[in-house]
Amino acid sequence: CVLQPTECFLSQPEEKQESTVKAKRRKKKKISDVLQKSAPKPGVPADLQNLLAQHFGENHSVIEIDELKLSDSCFLPANDLTHSFSSYLKEICPKWAKLRRNHKEKKSVVMLVLCSSALRSLELIKSMTAFKGDCRVLKLFAKHIKIKEQMNMLENGVFHIGVGTPGRVKALVEQDGLCLNSTKYMILDWNWRDQKLRRMMDIPEV
Repeated sequence: CVLQPTECFLSQPEEKQESTVKAKRRKKKKISDVLQKSAPKPGVPADLQNLLAQHFGENHSVIEIDELKLSDSCFLPANDLTHSFSSYLKEICPKWAKLRRNHKEKKSVVMLVLCSSALRSLELIKSMTAFKGDCRVLKLFAKHIKIKEQMNMLENGVFHIGVGTPGRVKALVEQDGLCLNSTKYMILDWNWRDQKLRRMMDIPEV
């Protein structure tokens, strides 16, 4: 009789230990949990330079990688996260009215905004209303819009701002639908995260 409760007592902690281990396994941290807790910070030139070096590093020599580096003069200040999108664009592009007025070339845009999805593109277009004034903005993403349709619009009209996804912009450039010779500004939507909490630069296809 004395042994019975002792045996029961000994077996209980073992069961608890097993269930604790299982619980720990279930509570394994996901990357999205880590990202959720990390505060966004303004992008710096080194962020992009490092990504370019990583991406091209496997197939290029050290000299070729060095040639890909952009000089610091290529970069404007990043949004310090206190600006709205319109106020940020006004700050980095104070002569926008003149640039817009002088732009007459078809198949091109003065400003190109790259982001990770069609929905985000629409959101950014809405949020730049105060900046863009009466200039023409073209949606450059694949969702519900055929590439031929975008190519026709670029060929037959003058557009000042293009907002879209890297995949569609790349396709337009490769098919000679979009020429970047007149592009003065390229804005990367650096910190925005999608439903999986990935930034544009975290998506392998990009």
